[in-house]
Amino acid sequence: MARENNRKQSQMRARIAAAAARLMAEDGIDDFALAKRKAARQLGASDTQSLPANDEVETELKAYQALYQGEEQRARIRELRAVALDAMRSLVAFNPYLAGAVLKGTAGRYADIDLQLFTDDQKAVEMFLVNQSLAYAVSEQRHYCGDEPRAVPVLTVEWRGVPLNLAVYASKDERSSLKATLSGRPIERASLSTVSTLVDSDA
Repeated sequence: MARENNRKQSQMRARIAAAAARLMAEDGIDDFALAKRKAARQLGASDTQSLPANDEVETELKAYQALYQGEEQRARIRELRAVALDAMRSLVAFNPYLAGAVLKGTAGRYADIDLQLFTDDQKAVEMFLVNQSLAYAVSEQRHYCGDEPRAVPVLTVEWRGVPLNLAVYASKDERSSLKATLSGRPIERASLSTVSTLVDSDA
């Protein structure tokens, strides 16, 4: 009986991962947790133990995009990385790094660009946006720097028609691994020079 239950749970995890990947690719959902919950509801899965890990969903997302979105996906990533590079060059004084789905190449339709900035002067970032006549909204994310929790301010702005999220960290955090959750993997990030190389190779 236990083996049968494990088999059914494994099958449900796989179905939820595939459905969540489809939602992220087609509907532009960029939050793994939201996509998994929505997929689970669609499939009538009430057992939260059946929810797949983010890595499982990401694997399915890459497979779905390669199979169904092909050139559209490649064009989207080229465009978003070019916009990210333009923003990073303008924000170079704040030590920008690209993170998230645009870096990984899994950005879905209507995706945002996620940048990490490292500076001890958040007001200087805000003044830069004001001087560029760019309206912005301020929110907050909870991240971990090593094992220490951080309340990270996020400035969201439109950059060349694309939503751009600027997470502002302290300068000293640049040398540390940053995580979305305490037990999660470090957030992958790329410097301006690395993104420039990516854009050149995409072209």
